Amino acid sequence: MCRHANDTMKKRVLLANKGGQARMGGKRGRILVLVSACVVFAVLVLLLWSVRTRTAQAPAAEEEEASPTMVSAAPSASPDAEEDEYVEARERLVRNLRELRGISDAEVLTAMRSVPRHEFVLEKYLGRAYDDHALPIDYGQTISQPFVVALMTELLELERGDKVLEIGTGSGYQAAILAELADQVYTVEIIPELADSASARLRRLGYENIRTSNHDGYYGWEEHAPYDVIIVTAAPDHVPQPLIKQLKDGGRLVIPVGPVGWYQTLWLITKEGGEVEFHNKGGVQFVPLTGEH
Repeated sequence: MCRHANDTMKKRVLLANKGGQARMGGKRGRILVLVSACVVFAVLVLLLWSVRTRTAQAPAAEEEEASPTMVSAAPSASPDAEEDEYVEARERLVRNLRELRGISDAEVLTAMRSVPRHEFVLEKYLGRAYDDHALPIDYGQTISQPFVVALMTELLELERGDKVLEIGTGSGYQAAILAELADQVYTVEIIPELADSASARLRRLGYENIRTSNHDGYYGWEEHAPYDVIIVTAAPDHVPQPLIKQLKDGGRLVIPVGPVGWYQTLWLITKEGGEVEFHNKGGVQFVPLTGEH
């Protein structure tokens, strides 16, 4: 009886232990599921946060890439600043012409100060526009050295009412200088493209007292003769007689004369009472006067 009771008690204890173990196993399972769910949730939160962070930072990265280009790019000079630079360059040029080159005519110096030479040179030579040197222009021609332009203009002794003939328009720079000092300027260019571009440039710059023509300048421009002064900016190997004929009595002709491809002599020719006198003004170098003559 007692053994049976003991066996019965042992069975109950075993069953109780198994039940407790089952209950403990159920709790552990639920805890593991809960922990796993929390881990998954945390991973999802981290993934979402990572995606949002990358998205938010993307524009900033683009800005950082764009920023160095914007910072390193040099700001373009304003038109006013650029014009101020040219004004200063012209002042230096005029000062050199007066102090170092001996140009003394105040009106000629004022004209050299007023005319924007950089408008008459090729774009690639803009930085040298106010250097005292001749510069190439199109079609194998040149824009004359500022000193030579000032010297030849000074030799003309221009007065406001004068009518001027220029042979060899080129880019139009010498014509613009003349137009600052005389009432009427007639300028002739044998190369059609240069004649057209110079005419357009002079109109754009407001020179209304200049008339241009495309023909052989050796023969002058008889239609508007006689002229108070004539200036030739290309070198023939002799003085063209049509120019002497078209020069008014009491007039002055300035012209370089000499062999092609070598130094020429700059002549001041005066005409008085039908008599012509030649005055040697030194050596120069010009492109040849072209044409059929």
